[in-house]
Amino acid sequence: MGDWQRGLGWVLVLISTTGFSAETVPDQVQPAADKDQAVRDCMHQAMEDADITLTLGELEENCRIQLGEIPEPEYSAARERMAMEQRTKWNPFVITPHNANYILPYSYVNEPNQGPYDEVYPGERIDNAEAKLQISLKVPINEDDLLVENDAIYFAFTLKAFWQVYNHDISAPFRETNYRPEIYYLMPITSNLVEADTALAVGIEHESNGRSQILSRSWNRVFLNYYYARDNYLISFRPWYRIPEKEKQDPMDARGDDNPDIHQYMGYFELMGTWEQNDYEFSLMIRNNLNKPNYGAVQLDASFPIWGRLRGVIQYFNGYGESLIDYNHRNERLGVGILLTDML
Repeated sequence: MGDWQRGLGWVLVLISTTGFSAETVPDQVQPAADKDQAVRDCMHQAMEDADITLTLGELEENCRIQLGEIPEPEYSAARERMAMEQRTKWNPFVITPHNANYILPYSYVNEPNQGPYDEVYPGERIDNAEAKLQISLKVPINEDDLLVENDAIYFAFTLKAFWQVYNHDISAPFRETNYRPEIYYLMPITSNLVEADTALAVGIEHESNGRSQILSRSWNRVFLNYYYARDNYLISFRPWYRIPEKEKQDPMDARGDDNPDIHQYMGYFELMGTWEQNDYEFSLMIRNNLNKPNYGAVQLDASFPIWGRLRGVIQYFNGYGESLIDYNHRNERLGVGILLTDML
């Protein structure tokens, strides 16, 4: 027997003992169909325990990450919130939050704005202690994308109220309530900044305290809002332009501008930064008129977990325009309460 015949014999022996055949394919060259089947099996198992709001696309992505097919992406906290909102935005039993929603059962103001009430309710004194609350919601108007993927037109409504709940001498009234409806278009922006999410909103809003004559305050604005989010923080820059109104001839007139100098105190923009770390969230808001005399405001919020969805919050405000009735009065307030929804 020649050398080549002996060599062929050894090869046949090895094949028969190891079970290798023409139908066997090494792991590294497994066909794509087998990988897809593994993903389907993973999704089938995951459906038993998955959150009901997860989409099939998100389940598939999670399985491909578990199987090592794709790396785990790093999303900003703001994008994760937006993804959760997308899952439920057409659910008729879910109302999506817009700005922060909170209740401060107790807050203390160093110098309450007594002046406007003296003209209407002489002798009724405003307490330093009061409750403050904010409810802010939004709903999408369009169902399909308009200009770019995931853009939308929203209608939003924010209510902010100041309640003299401890002032029983004047029957504990709601001292001031502000109503702010707005409509805006929001679109994501493709960013050249690595791992950053950006978006732009443009809209129009009306804000009023719903009062009449001397206590009436209101204004209308068009605004832009630029969002920059990365990792666990979000920054928004919101400049605006006040729509002019006709001058009032008499303070008792129903028509005309109730507060012609409001822009001097409220400023021309709002800058806000939110940072989240270990389930604690800190938010800083700044407004300014960039002029002389210089007016503006600063608000600092710190929230922390309490139980379930409930979070505690400590809020500090200093400046002008915390409410419309106080637009030209400087407040310094410290309050504690419950935060229902935050920004991240």
